[in-house]
Amino acid sequence: MYGALAFPLAFAGIPIYLHAPDFYASELGVPLTTLGATLLLLRIIDAVQDPWIGRTSDLFSRWRRQIMALGIAMLGGGFWMIFHPIATWPLIWFALGVFICTTGFSIVSINFQALGGLWHATQNERTSITAWREALGLVGLLAAAIAPTLLGSLVDAPAAFHTLSVIYIPILALTSWLFLRWMGKAIIDAPARAVKPVAMLSLLKSAWIRHFFGITFLNGFASAVPAVLVIFYIRDWLQAEGDTGLFLLLYFLSGALAMPLWQRVSRAVGKYRCWIFSITLAIATFSWAALLGPGDREAYAAICILSGIALGADLSLPPSMMADYIAHRGDQASASSHFSILTFLSKAALALATGLMLPLLGLLGYQPGSLGGDGVTATLGLSYALVPCLVKMVVVFWLWRKLPLLQTLGEARAPS
Repeated sequence: MYGALAFPLAFAGIPIYLHAPDFYASELGVPLTTLGATLLLLRIIDAVQDPWIGRTSDLFSRWRRQIMALGIAMLGGGFWMIFHPIATWPLIWFALGVFICTTGFSIVSINFQALGGLWHATQNERTSITAWREALGLVGLLAAAIAPTLLGSLVDAPAAFHTLSVIYIPILALTSWLFLRWMGKAIIDAPARAVKPVAMLSLLKSAWIRHFFGITFLNGFASAVPAVLVIFYIRDWLQAEGDTGLFLLLYFLSGALAMPLWQRVSRAVGKYRCWIFSITLAIATFSWAALLGPGDREAYAAICILSGIALGADLSLPPSMMADYIAHRGDQASASSHFSILTFLSKAALALATGLMLPLLGLLGYQPGSLGGDGVTATLGLSYALVPCLVKMVVVFWLWRKLPLLQTLGEARAPS
């Protein structure tokens, strides 16, 4: 019942950030530049407010059920607003709907992860908890990638997105009901005594936290680079735009199916060595993407499958490690703060990859939709494949060097 909520959480992102701007531009005539600037501002607000949401959730943790209910209502209400616009002032309605929806998403996802970490469990059980949660999230991503296109082939855009909302709201309601029932029955580790959560900057006094967050951010950046460039790579480098959906399906489905594999490996060798193995697999397979050329569909499909397998560990292991650290330190009072920083780092890594890679490719002469000569397209291929692999090599080195610190969780258990 706990992991069910991951499905609607993951599902919401693709319609909001990929389909909604096109919907408002094509159906309501809102300029794309204005929509892009609005979305950029909303993304900045969304990322910056995460630590505040985490600390507030910790301060009022005894009302966490009510906090979750508020976030769920905002997520569902904002989603409905986005795809039922008021035609007389569409941009304001779009901005308001996205703000409500993404704020609700942050409230729910931060507390959702924190409760997974506070669920009374062993270290191995925490890996299973996060693996199932992230696997269901990947299924939600797959459904979100398929549903709008499928509905759009049957009816016009307004009807398609109305139907999508009609489907989404009951799913969100059902999974939320299951989750809130779980909250009423689950054994949640509470602070040993009444304490206030520590300030955000105080968390960084821990050497374990500094290294873990640094590694997580760098690894997130390495994963964000191909996420930002994948559409351009498939269309302009492979010249296989028609297979984009298939490639994404193979990648995310492989990640979901690989979750049980990484659970077994982590039990056998430990979570940190398991993470090193998975990143090494990602480097060994994804680097081959730089050697492909137009028409190499089968080879790229194989890369999607193998790198998708590595994705399973990237998604399931870091939250499990964070939960281990919180339990080891007896720092349950600051659980939401810890997980809110993980959420912030993920968003910041994506923003940095977008802000660095797209302007860099532009300076080097790349124009989306135009091949522009072998040198320019080679730059796209190298940026897509080799830059993330080089960064991940640094991550592996960092992980290996700090393995003793990370495995011992850095510091002794806090006294109870």
